[in-house]
Order: sequence, then structure tokens, then C-alpha cells
Amino acid sequence: MYDIIGDVHGYATLLKKLLLEMGYKKTNGSFSHESRKAIFVGDFINRGPEIRKTIRIIKAMVEAGHAYAVLGNHELNAIIYHLKDKQGRSIINKPSKYFLSLFKTINEYSAQSLEWRENLKWLRTLPLFLDFGEIRVVHACWSDQAIQTAAGLYEDGRLRKKVFRKVYKKNNSEEAKCVWLLTKGINMNMPSDLRVMNNKGVSPRSFRIKWWENLAGYDFRTASFESKFTMPAYTIPKEIVPATFPYPEDAPILFFGHYCRGVGPYLIKPNICCVDSCVTGTKSLLAYRWSGEKELNMNHLVKMSM
Repeated sequence: MYDIIGDVHGYATLLKKLLLEMGYKKTNGSFSHESRKAIFVGDFINRGPEIRKTIRIIKAMVEAGHAYAVLGNHELNAIIYHLKDKQGRSIINKPSKYFLSLFKTINEYSAQSLEWRENLKWLRTLPLFLDFGEIRVVHACWSDQAIQTAAGLYEDGRLRKKVFRKVYKKNNSEEAKCVWLLTKGINMNMPSDLRVMNNKGVSPRSFRIKWWENLAGYDFRTASFESKFTMPAYTIPKEIVPATFPYPEDAPILFFGHYCRGVGPYLIKPNICCVDSCVTGTKSLLAYRWSGEKELNMNHLVKMSM
């Protein structure tokens, strides 16, 4: 039996409250449950006020066999940020906006650099996905082809550094595309000659989409899976409909985070659940308590607020 916990983002106190609410107890330095295990969907660093404590809790649970955790895009960025080239220089010449939230994590470890380096090594041991037969877990998107590729990216129990270098360079290798897809999902990139205004009067050049649907015939609003703005209900021109990975109704239950759902909905389909409750904005953390059911049940959601 598993408790799938959404993006924690450094809110350790809230995580402790959630674990205690679900019957976990701290013994021998780790939270555990007598009959269940926790699964963290990634993105447990950055943003919050207790990042170091959060990693300690999750790492201790994973290493003690009381939990699993998958790699999120924030952990991915942390690993990339610290990579060096052959001359010992950072591979990043100019940090992009995707690395800005990482500085809060780095600052929290400013006096514990050795601990941070050890944590970076540990992050590389985390899987990109979990498939337990009846349930599946990934941070952002499930693609059968990407899953097959991901399985071969580990060496001696860790993701190889050259994989992260390829990811940062955004080359067209299968390894890079696989990692980006599993940890960041699919964004619809707007062509340069098309501008569509959202509800905030801005024309976004890209936005997150419902990768699990076939989007042919959809409008921009229905295809979007954004939390920060709403797209208009204009039909997407067939020439620019993005390729997606429709998730079958008879496939195992799938859990992911990443999409900052705020107040929900969290149960997207009978077999698809997003457990990211947007903790930074809502100050609430979400979990789904799976107990063997074949279809998701609203009553199995547990939300803890500050």
C-alpha cells in the first residue's frame, strides 16, 4: 500500500504534519508506517523555508526502505548546475531563469557544502519513474518509449553525468529527450507568426498541455494544463497540434506532480492523478493513499495545510 506525496518544495514542517496525519511514526531517524510506504513524486527542493530538513526526511526514508522517490525537474536542474567540464569549469556560462529558484537551496547549504555534494550524488541515484504493475509514478509525463530509454541511463546505480550534459545542451539525443519528457512533460510551443492572448493579456510563447490526450480538434483552453493563466477557447490549427502520448483508460493508475494544481482537480481521469497542490502558493501538501483500488477515489486524497 502506497501514499503518493506531491511536490514538497522545501516545506519540511508541513511534510512532517502530513506524514503524522497518515499514521507514520519517526523511529531510528526515519518516518515509517507499519503497513505502507510513501512515494515522493519529485521536486522536493527549492522555494520553501526548510529545504535541507526536507531532503533529510525524504533521503532517510528512502535509504531506510520506508519510501521511494523519483527525480523531478528541480532536482534535475540542481544536478546540471553543479556539473563541470573537463577543465573543471561549470558547464553553465549564464544561468537561465530555470536555475533562479535553485539559489535558495544553495544558500541554505552554504555552510554545509560537503552535505550538499553528498546529496547531489544521492539525487543521481533516484529513478526517473516507478512501475509497480498496478500503479505508476513519474514526475511529469509517461511515455512508453521514454520509459524504455530511461531504464538504460544508469551506471553503477546512478544516472551518468554525460546524460545531464546532453540534457543541458538540449541536443536531439534519445537520452536528452527522454529525461526532459519524463521530468518536464510537453509544452506547446507557439509558432512565431501566431499570437493568442491569455486571460492576463499576455501572448505566451509556450504553455503546458494535457500530454495524456489526443489534442486533435481541441481548443487552446481545453488543451492547456497551466495553473498561472487561462488560454482562450480558440480551436488549435491542425497544422500545429502537438504530438502527445494518449494514456489508455485500461492502463495502470498513474501518479505525477509538476503541474501546480492549487485547489484541483487532482483526479484527472479514473486512472490519472496529479498530486501537486502548489504548496508554495496554497501552503498545503497533498497525498493520495492507494490501497489496491483499480479506479481512483476522491476519498483517498489527504491534504494538510499550515
